[in-house]
Amino acid sequence: MQRGDRIFRGLATGSGVFIVALVAAIALFLLVQAVPSVLADQGSFLTGRTFDAGNPNNLNFGILDLLLVTVEVSLFALVLAMPVGLGIALFLTQYAPRSVARPFGYLIDLLAAVPSIIFGLWGLFVLAPVLQPFALALQDTLGWFFLFSPGNVQIAGATVFTAGIVLAVMILPIITAISREVFERTPRAHIEAALALGATKWEVVRMTVWPFGKAGYVSAAMLGLGRALGETIALTIILAATPLFFTGSLFDGGATFASKIALSFAELNNNLSAGAFIAAGLVLFVLTFIVNAAARWVVSRSGAKA
Repeated sequence: MQRGDRIFRGLATGSGVFIVALVAAIALFLLVQAVPSVLADQGSFLTGRTFDAGNPNNLNFGILDLLLVTVEVSLFALVLAMPVGLGIALFLTQYAPRSVARPFGYLIDLLAAVPSIIFGLWGLFVLAPVLQPFALALQDTLGWFFLFSPGNVQIAGATVFTAGIVLAVMILPIITAISREVFERTPRAHIEAALALGATKWEVVRMTVWPFGKAGYVSAAMLGLGRALGETIALTIILAATPLFFTGSLFDGGATFASKIALSFAELNNNLSAGAFIAAGLVLFVLTFIVNAAARWVVSRSGAKA
């Protein structure tokens, strides 16, 4: 082996080991800081629905509502963003002329540069009033289903429904950009062969582009989901904190793990109170790992079937 190859191999191996060690160190820090507070918790950490960590002598915090709100708003955003992102990526790579695709692609990518606080303010003060009539119509017609039942907040628009739509716009550039790159790498010979056999444009997409790029599309969606799970400032602005329990409705308020930590920063004045929020952060840390593991499993199965 040449000297340059040995140096490059050592650097690559060292980088991989460093990343693993860094993640392990973060997990260990969170665990060490969280355990004393969890042991001092007077309630049930996993199933409790009240999060009160202000008094270190009477900790009573549970993460169930935080977990439910975090998962629901993220999945709702993903359900909205995935088909739109797929449509945009296919349009830019298969249908739009290059003179249109390139500037339009740049415009979509620029959404990723907008600060989260701007999205939050836009969602609460601009988008929420526009969505309010539609939200009321959904509650009137589909209120029998728990997702569309009347919510538990008094502030119009400060709900999971509004937050999910804003979050979908925020993760759209991630899904679109990665999907676009994957679809563009479909072997040209496959496309030309399908066209030579008389396939229409849609048949080319269905038989060549989609099978080649679906694993990358799933990876893009899971990366967007990871981004949604950790969003803080926009959801802190939009979601209205409420003393009532989360019922699962899209028109409920509440708090995610990240927004709860941001809203309660003033309570982090002692080790036990801080440890309660670190414990919530540890659950979010584990949740993102589960999402990434699920994404790898889906991608590996997609690759095996392709």
